[in-house]
Amino acid sequence: MRLLLDTAILIYAVESPERLSRRASAALGNPENVLELSAVSLAEIAIKATLGKLRLSAAIARQAVQDLDIRILPYTADHAFHLFDLPMHHGDPFDRQIIAQALSEKIPIVKLVW
Repeated sequence: MRLLLDTAILIYAVESPERLSRRASAALGNPENVLELSAVSLAEIAIKATLGKLRLSAAIARQAVQDLDIRILPYTADHAFHLFDLPMHHGDPFDRQIIAQALSEKIPIVKLVW
């Protein structure tokens, strides 16, 4: 099954995997799943790291993508057009783009549950 990882899932998988839910951990560990990460998530991590809000470096993010066998899903115009139809349930522009991408691709998002 294709799964789109929320940005926080990658961050937690690197920095504090014990904080991932059992369901998220199982999804990451299931070899039958095709794990994908939006290019938007990489941009979010880079921006937040540059602002000092994250300690994740480009090298660590790249290594995590490789270690977890994650495919990077490019962000396309079709994904962006889905933003027009999204209600304003999420104000975070990164989350909105990832949701639009998941809807466009018809794949579920693996997200942290608070």
